[in-house]
Amino acid sequence: MIYELCNLLMELSERFSFCRLVNYITFRSIMAALTSVIFVFLFSRPFILCMHRRSFWDQVRETGTHSAFDKSGTPTMGGLLIIGAVLSSMMIWGNWHNPFLLCSLAGMIWFGLIGFWDDYAKVRRHSGDKGMSERTKLILQSLFGIGFAWVCVGTYAPLGTLATQLYVPFYKYPLIDLGPYLYGAFIFLFVIFVSNAVNITDGLDGLAITPSLFVVTVLAIFAYVEGNKIYSAYLYYPYLRGAGELTIFAAAFAGAGLGFLWYNAYPAQIFMGDTGSLAIGGTMSVLSVLLKQEMLFPLLGGLFIAEALTSQIQDKIGVQWLGRRLFYRAPLHHNLQHIGIAETKVVIRLWIVSGILALISLATLKLR
Repeated sequence: MIYELCNLLMELSERFSFCRLVNYITFRSIMAALTSVIFVFLFSRPFILCMHRRSFWDQVRETGTHSAFDKSGTPTMGGLLIIGAVLSSMMIWGNWHNPFLLCSLAGMIWFGLIGFWDDYAKVRRHSGDKGMSERTKLILQSLFGIGFAWVCVGTYAPLGTLATQLYVPFYKYPLIDLGPYLYGAFIFLFVIFVSNAVNITDGLDGLAITPSLFVVTVLAIFAYVEGNKIYSAYLYYPYLRGAGELTIFAAAFAGAGLGFLWYNAYPAQIFMGDTGSLAIGGTMSVLSVLLKQEMLFPLLGGLFIAEALTSQIQDKIGVQWLGRRLFYRAPLHHNLQHIGIAETKVVIRLWIVSGILALISLATLKLR
């Protein structure tokens, strides 16, 4: 809205030359982040009250661990606040003609709707185990994965000739060109894995949102570098024309997450639910693919990878194949709780680990 309006005013008269600020990615990124934070602060309390009145409470599942306070009755679906804040910010500051932005918004909304359906089913059935079936969820995630893969490797791919090339951290040149079919399959699996990994991590107050902020912020910096012809050439990164718009989107997302953390920090006043965790996971997977940083994610999002792997190893290998537990509890954060570490300490320590991984990931910008 403001982006289009300012460009129109500059064309009409030189008196509106101050409007050129909207053509600076840094300015729009800052404003997008502030807009998202303000949105969350304005609407969080009314939203929480609304969820209370409608009895849209989190359906607590038995994990074998105990919290310092009773979490039953805490409103859920807080991910709607994050999605609403990002959409509102992008309506004001985004360039809606940019294909990178459209792909990112599509991923966030699609996975957010899947999560909303799951949360709504759990609330209506009064059970944390009776939401959307895993099969239905996987089918819906797969539909987006297939569509997104087709966009990335198709005729009108926003990445052009770089579409099927695979880059790895600490190496300047593409490692291999996978071709459209193999790379399309890789994108498909990557999107599904990352979105579910974040969903698994969302188990303690504030645990998922802060590492997500680290990941999105680092990806915003990568987007700024890769969308700038000078910086990308200097740092030996592929130049992606238009990718700078992802910096603004990521800034809006980080602002929304920061505002949400105000209410989600221990003891949480609201949970993001699957609405938020799936939307965040879908967003991070799409950003990683569009920026050619898929192989950076195992480092940058190492916490999410660890959470997902401990959960799947416990369930698939331990319980189903071997008939016994390989960990005391799964995923990782519940295992740490089981051995006697307090919930708040578990969360803060995992934040620190995630922050360290983010710093190492940033180092790959120069160490190539």
